[in-house]
Amino acid sequence: MREAWWSDHYRKSNGYFGCETTRKAGKMTGVNTWSFFEVKQLPENMKYYWDKLNVFTRWVASTKQTIVVLFDSESTIRKLVTNSLLKFNPSLLEDPYWAYPTILDTVANRQESAVWLIRNQVRQIEKKLLVPGAIPGAVPKPNFRSLHNIGRHAIHVCETLDVAVQTIESVQMHHLRFLHSNPEVNDLAVDQDVRAELEFHRSFIANLRHRSTSNEKRLRNEIQLAFNTVAQHNAGTSVEIGRAAQIDSSAMKTIAFVTLIFLPPTFISSLFSMSFFQCGPDNGWGVSNKFWLYWVFAIPITVATGVVWQYWHNLFPNADYKPAPVRAAELPVRSESVMPKMTVEDEKVWGLFSPN
Repeated sequence: MREAWWSDHYRKSNGYFGCETTRKAGKMTGVNTWSFFEVKQLPENMKYYWDKLNVFTRWVASTKQTIVVLFDSESTIRKLVTNSLLKFNPSLLEDPYWAYPTILDTVANRQESAVWLIRNQVRQIEKKLLVPGAIPGAVPKPNFRSLHNIGRHAIHVCETLDVAVQTIESVQMHHLRFLHSNPEVNDLAVDQDVRAELEFHRSFIANLRHRSTSNEKRLRNEIQLAFNTVAQHNAGTSVEIGRAAQIDSSAMKTIAFVTLIFLPPTFISSLFSMSFFQCGPDNGWGVSNKFWLYWVFAIPITVATGVVWQYWHNLFPNADYKPAPVRAAELPVRSESVMPKMTVEDEKVWGLFSPN
């Protein structure tokens, strides 16, 4: 077993396959192979975990014996692989790669489970009522954080599927090289069976990749629908605010018109109620010769008030504007890998709604 196989960068890898032929005095004594597969599982409770299958095999040319060692695997996976290997066909022992179809069958089983778990999460989202009007009076509150988390897991599942396909293709390539390099140890029927099984599992996992891609696209559609739903609801709210503003504007126009009607009589009554005017049955109608004092004070004060109001708004245009504080939890969460790029106006729309 190669010492580098125990290093950290191999243990942190997302998948690989390697092999070597051992020889003594120029004669082949055996074949060693090592491979690693991992699969991400996302149960309904969203507590994900990784299924890992780290395999080392040693095929002895003289006795046709095969040693299979499993690392980093759960007990259920180890039992599944062990029970399948013990049901082997003795004629397959002629081929050093005979164990890989059984190992890949377990990998395919776990990959299919991972893809369908993501599909179930997406289906639950599709069933939710996010469209305005589905529930009268309901405010759409899609959980964008949850949607993006599922999208992240879906990306990981696609990654492991791609790596699994490449790893199987590497197994196929090295298997074919071995057959061409060692024709004396080959059994044509056995070789064909092993190659057919390897190709079957490669095709099966490659097709699972298409279903996983479909899950990603469906999830992207749901995220876009949720975003559009929030935007549509916000647009409806803006329309209602506009209508309310129109009603308020009409009311203010009415008040202003009534005030305008009563303003001249009010001014006249105030003016003639001052002591500058006298009206009696004996003296008749009279005006004080000091009436000019009223205009001396009234006109400058009126002009000064208008000037101060004008300059106040020019010097402090936003003095009366106080923006409402925005909490960090109310800010939208974005994922460039799943969502389309948003404009500034779109981000303003998202800021009105909490993602929780």
